[in-house]
Amino acid sequence: MGEAFGNYPMPNDEALMNYISSASIACGFHAGDPNVMQNTVAAAFKKGVAIGAHPGLPDLQGFGRREMLISPKEAYQMVLYQIGALHAFVKAAGGRLNHVKAHGALYNMAGRDPALAKAIVDAAHDFDPGLILFALANSEMVIAAKKTGLAYASEVFADRTYQDDGSLTPRSHPDALITDEQQSLNQVLMMVNKQQVVSSSKKVISLKADTLCLHGDGVHAVEFAKTIHETLMKEGVTIKAPVRLG
Repeated sequence: MGEAFGNYPMPNDEALMNYISSASIACGFHAGDPNVMQNTVAAAFKKGVAIGAHPGLPDLQGFGRREMLISPKEAYQMVLYQIGALHAFVKAAGGRLNHVKAHGALYNMAGRDPALAKAIVDAAHDFDPGLILFALANSEMVIAAKKTGLAYASEVFADRTYQDDGSLTPRSHPDALITDEQQSLNQVLMMVNKQQVVSSSKKVISLKADTLCLHGDGVHAVEFAKTIHETLMKEGVTIKAPVRLG
């Protein structure tokens, strides 16, 4: 969330706050700026939504969704920098950061690269060992968090399809995004109730679903969020943010 600039907020952000328990807020590298960060933090506080830093690659034109050749040291530095930026607004508002979730290409790169995964985990841990890492289920980031002792939440996706290895289908593929509400809901219910997901080639993949991601810039984000929230509540699923350790 908060992936806008100046006085032009993302149209979905305010409405989405009614249906979510955690918000990952852009920190200025792939999107966002001081005004947007402060306003989005304020909106989350107003709705009682837990706040996380959403650091990405320094690529405004590509929205952080294009891969860049970066070293683990650079990944550590840019993640630490961005966590600090959002933390300033959260602290000024009288709150605490709850989690860290890498954005876009950085998230996917770290999901398969142990060195980048460790760099992101180290940045979060060094900033605040009580933070929770939101990480793609079964990815290298989960492994790195376990080794470091950083709390983590295995993340699954409501609006993205999966490959046979458990990775997200690249956005360059025509079937990467789920735009049908019923398809999204079916996938969510399977992940939450059965801890499984079906890949694009119909392979059943086991995964742990601790937190569910829905992209705020999706065309149907608000409708998806409302339907998913209402359905999970009817199913008796408790919706709440993961609780940080300290």
